[in-house]
Formats: sequence, C-alpha cells, structure tokens
Amino acid sequence: MLLSASLLAFVSSVLAAAGPGHAGELSRRAAPDSPSGSYPPANVDCPSTRPTIRAADSLSQAERDWLRERRPKTVQPMIDLLRRGNIPDFDAEGFINNHANNFSVIPNIGIAVSGGGYRALMNGAGFIAAADSREAGSTGAGQIGGLLQAATYVSALSGGGWLVGSIYANNYTTVTRLRDGSPDSSVWKFEDSILGGPDEPGVSILNTAGYWSDLVDNVDDKRDAGYAVSLTDPWGRALSYQLINATQGGPAYTLSSIANDERFANADTPFPIIVTVERAPGNDNLALNNSVVEFNPYEMGTFDPTFYGFAPTRYLGSQFNRGEINSTGHCVRGLDQLGFVMGTSSSLFNYALIELTNSNGESEVPTVVLNMVEGILETISGESNDVAVWEPNPFRGYHPGINRNANRESLILVDGGMALENIPLQPVIQPMRAVDVVFAVDSSADTEYYWPNGTALRATYERSKQDVANGTNFPAVPGANTFINLGLNRRPTFFGCDVSEFRGGHVPPLIVYVPNAPYTINSNISTFQMSTEVEEKLRIIQNGWNVATMGNDTVESDWTTCLSCAVLSRSLQRTGTTIPAACNTCFQRHCWNGTENEATPTAEPTFIIGDAAATANPQNAGVTLRTSSMSLAVAVLAALFLA
Repeated sequence: MLLSASLLAFVSSVLAAAGPGHAGELSRRAAPDSPSGSYPPANVDCPSTRPTIRAADSLSQAERDWLRERRPKTVQPMIDLLRRGNIPDFDAEGFINNHANNFSVIPNIGIAVSGGGYRALMNGAGFIAAADSREAGSTGAGQIGGLLQAATYVSALSGGGWLVGSIYANNYTTVTRLRDGSPDSSVWKFEDSILGGPDEPGVSILNTAGYWSDLVDNVDDKRDAGYAVSLTDPWGRALSYQLINATQGGPAYTLSSIANDERFANADTPFPIIVTVERAPGNDNLALNNSVVEFNPYEMGTFDPTFYGFAPTRYLGSQFNRGEINSTGHCVRGLDQLGFVMGTSSSLFNYALIELTNSNGESEVPTVVLNMVEGILETISGESNDVAVWEPNPFRGYHPGINRNANRESLILVDGGMALENIPLQPVIQPMRAVDVVFAVDSSADTEYYWPNGTALRATYERSKQDVANGTNFPAVPGANTFINLGLNRRPTFFGCDVSEFRGGHVPPLIVYVPNAPYTINSNISTFQMSTEVEEKLRIIQNGWNVATMGNDTVESDWTTCLSCAVLSRSLQRTGTTIPAACNTCFQRHCWNGTENEATPTAEPTFIIGDAAATANPQNAGVTLRTSSMSLAVAVLAALFLA
C-alpha cells in the first residue's frame, strides 16, 4: 500500500532519527519462565517461605522496595519535562531540586490507558510514544517526551492492556519498534486478522496452519494438565502472536517474569498494572460493586472490601486455602501466562471466537479450531462465554465474612471495562499509592460513532460514592451531553482542580482526561475491527501523538506549559506555594468548573487540525467505520450481551 507523502515523511524521519537497527530489530525478552516450558502451568517445589495471601491494608513489601528505587529515578526526567514546559515567572526546576529528597512533595505521576480493542491500543500507543523520551522528536518544542520516564505507574485494561503488555513483554521496547516490527516477527502486524492468523513464516510463527495447531494444542495441554479452560485461553494465545516477539507467541512467558526483567528490576520503567473485573457467583449483570482486580508483576488481587487481599502472581495456580498453602499442598507456577492475563482483561472479545462457529462454513479457520471452540462452549453455560476461569481460586476460604468467592473453586474474571470503568483508574487512585496526577487516556466507544464522552470517568465517580470504594475519593464529573456540548470530548480536561471538593477526606489525584479525538484522522474505528491496514495503523498512532501534544502545541500554543502545571498542581497545593499566574490561566481554561449543559448534543467531533490524507487522497476522508461482516456480527452480539 502506498503511504501519503506526509505520512511517509513522518515515518522516514522517525527511522532516521532512531539510528541504525532501530526499526528492524525487536529484541526478545529473557528466557521464558513457565516451568513447563510451554503454556500449561506446572507443579514446583514451594520456596522455604511458603507463599501466602496478604490483606490489602498496605502495598506489598516488593512494591514498596521497588518504589524506593523508582521515585528518585523520576526526578531528572521530570525536571527535563518541566524545563520544556517553561512556566513563566516560576522556577520549576528549582522547586523540584529543593524537594528532591522529599517524595511526599515530588509529584507522583500515573498514566491510565483505556480499553477499546485495537483503537485503544493504537491511540494509546500514540500517547505513550509522545510521552517517551526515547522516541525521536519527542523532546523538541511542543513535545511531552519524558512524561513516561517521570511516571511511577501505568495501568491499562483490555485493548490498552494489549499495548502495555506488549511493551513489557518485549523488553520494555518503544512503540516505534513495535509499530514497525521486523521481518521475522508477526508483532503488531494488524493487517493480518487475529482470527485468521499470521500469513507468513518467521521466528514468531511457523505458518498459518501451525498457528492454529499450536493454539489448539496449548489449550488441550492446559486442560490435560488438570486446569480449567475457557474461551479466554485460545483468545489469549491468539493475542500473543501479535503482541509478543517470541516463537509461537511466547507460550511460556509469564507476567511475573517481568519482575526479573533487568529494566523493571532496576526500576527504570513505570510499574505496570493490568485490570480486570470479578464476576460474583450468580451475578451475570456486572455492577460497580464488583471487585476491580489488578495484576502486576508481584501480585494479583483487589483493594476493594470484598476479598480485600493479594496473591503472589508468580504462584497463582497453587492450592491456597484460607490464605495459605498447607503442608500437603503443592505450589504451581505458570498460570499467569502473559497472553492469558491480557486475554482476561479483554475477555469481551471471546465473542469473536464464538462468531467463528456461526460462520455457516464460510470461515477459513480450520475445523479443528471450530471443534475446540465448540467443545469449550459445551462445558460452560451460555452466560459464561465472556469469562476467564482462574482455578484454583487463590482466595478460597480467605476473608469469608466479606468474600463472596470464599467457597468457590474458581475465581471468575472478565473484561476490565465491562462494569463501565473503561479507564483503569482504581489502582492509581488508591490512597496508599499517593499518586498526584493521572493522565487518563480514553479511547472508549461511548457514542454512536465510537467516540468517548466521559462514561468511564462517571462510572469511577459513581463508584467512589459506594461502600465498595473503601474511602477512595474521585472528582465530580458531568454528564455525557455536557462533555460533548462543552467540547470536553475534544481536548484535555482537568478534574479535581479544587481540592476543597474533598474537604475532610482523602485528596485524590488530579485527573487529566485525554480523549481520543480526530486531529488528523477519524481514529474511531470499531472496537471489534479485527484487522487494520498498515497506513491506517500508522495514521491512528500519529493521531494519538497529536492528541497527547494537542497537535504539537499548534492547537494550543502553551499546552506543554499547562501539562507542567497539572503535574505540579498537588505539590504546589501541599507546600502552600503560590500558584504561578500562567498556571492559573491554564486551570481556568482546562479545569472543569462545574458548568453543565445537558441539552441534546447536535454533533460528533469534527477534525481539529484536518484530514491529512484527504488532501492527497480525498477518498480517505470521512468517518472511519470500515468494519468487516464478522466484526459487525461480533459487535451486535456484544451489544446484546451488554444491554
């Protein structure tokens, strides 16, 4: 496919600046960690100190130790970012240096990347690339490179989880390397539908037939090893081929092995968290009081006052009972297979596999795969198609007074956005993590044309008023119509600027809401679009960069200044520092001040800069809704399920 001249120039400039070997060499991670050497978990000797479940009344010792290394490493990148922000009449660098040893003052930054399928992956990738000082062009005028290096946490779910999982699975590589791939890898080759599999040989794949054979064999091997399987197993394996640069999609790669990765172990990266939601027994309709469950390299669990506990990620699959493994119980490793974790956070897409069985013989997928899907469907109820089964349940017998799963063999987890909290904010608004500002990248499909309208923020706000919030506060958020009528769906907006809103309670982070919007392309592809052509992929990622930078400061000439003010906001308030005049101007412009306009909106977002491709190729103009018949059918199924 021919690229437009402007896009080709963009790609060429990135590759040239990146240096030799940058685009074509995707390094592989350290040795796979599953003791089976493949997809199934396997029994191992328990360590001398046997793993236990701990109460969620603190951060884990491992996370606290890691934070002691990470927080100092965020200081210099933060100074570099603030220096480029150049807040007039304020010495931001001096402010940070004066408090460099006091991390109750130094800003603590989080980034939360929403779900939304490949749309969320690509739009989120544009934001992460713009925030990454390793990317060519990210540290020039009007750029926000270094924000990622200054961040402590990055949380993600569903499609955003694919992005974050892929970055960390591949040695914490850059978006550019993943975007451009390499000749012997199927990574980020989204032009090949995940349902059809890769179509050329290489290190990461055998061939198309081998792809499906491997996928079926892995699921069968897990079942034969005595572990429950669900549609999330083949879905997670399929994801791995596109997201993990390893032979056969890295079936032995685990989430907990990231803890041993040199960059993470040295605290040179933010702390990654992938979010899912617990489905309570007999509760098929998810609500905001369902537990929000997080997976990180050290632990899996929830701060919610439900099972209110965390299990060691490395030993998921072990025979925990009442929080312990008894003397006759065995330890297991490998259940936290990384593709399975990413699949758990995006289990809504299990319906893509179900649709294969309804294709009336028109599918190109081998019969053995259809038989596998049908076989799994026969073992589960129709209401459980969208779940991931984690068995044995690590929280069995734990906190029985509050844990509705205490007597269950399995812990049932589903897509992280299915209770409407499609931005994974819960982990980064927990008081004990003390995050000051969260950049909430929203690629949700809230409207008829797949644009966000703040629904995810409202869900988190509504949850904050329920007992399940456990004292976790969240800023007030307006209705959907206000978001559109006031243009909050077209530009970054700050929520929680006025801390008096939280008088008498915990002050949550300032939320910098960054919605997907059409800067240079209609990036609103369907959540269920299963493939994306190369040029479209490049342009959506570039659009995400424009979303992050407000068109490289062209839409708003002082956006980097305002972003710097947002980073510093809570620190300035805590220290009683006079707010710089420029920051007050930024806050007047970007903070939601309580104004509401709930009249029926009349329009969807229009181009903010202009359709770059339309000038060179007018037929590319217009709303991008190129949805395959399979994707459309899956979307209809999902809509019926969510109704």
